[in-house]
Amino acid sequence: MSEPKVLTPPLTDDIVSSLAAGDKVLITGVMYTARDAAHKRLTELLDHGEPLPFNIKGAIVYYVGPTPAPPGRPIGSAGPTTSGRMDAYAPRLIEAGLAAMVGKGARGPEVIKAMKLHKAVYLGATGGAGALISMKIKSSKVVAYEDLGPEAVRRIEVENFPAIVVNDTEGRDLYIEGQSEYRRG
Repeated sequence: MSEPKVLTPPLTDDIVSSLAAGDKVLITGVMYTARDAAHKRLTELLDHGEPLPFNIKGAIVYYVGPTPAPPGRPIGSAGPTTSGRMDAYAPRLIEAGLAAMVGKGARGPEVIKAMKLHKAVYLGATGGAGALISMKIKSSKVVAYEDLGPEAVRRIEVENFPAIVVNDTEGRDLYIEGQSEYRRG
């Protein structure tokens, strides 16, 4: 079994292109959180030529709406949300420089096309493990859309955040390849 690849955002095109579906990764550094309501606002900013509330070039966005932080912790349970809800907005953010997205579930064909065209990857995080994942988050600060509550855009610092490459820049899809592997025989 190969060792996980360490990712430190912001990610370059070379790093993103070196990732293959099935690669295990550990992310250390800054990621941003956003869900569908925030994605809608972010794409509206782009469509109006306005700046985003964070530098999207090489960034990783984690699809999560964390629970309130318990005493002594920077964030509450932080499990991934279903990524398909962001599919309507993801291609526009990828075009603007988004390098990686973290969530759960399959992505649509337009998102996969945008990842191939603009060099981005989709990473899967383990659903149902929100409390454990939150232990990898060392700090959390709202940077935009505080009115969205748990769905606000946050700047989080993570250490050894585990994920697996589901879709790579070549269009490979771990979900499809994994099913094919088990159907043989």
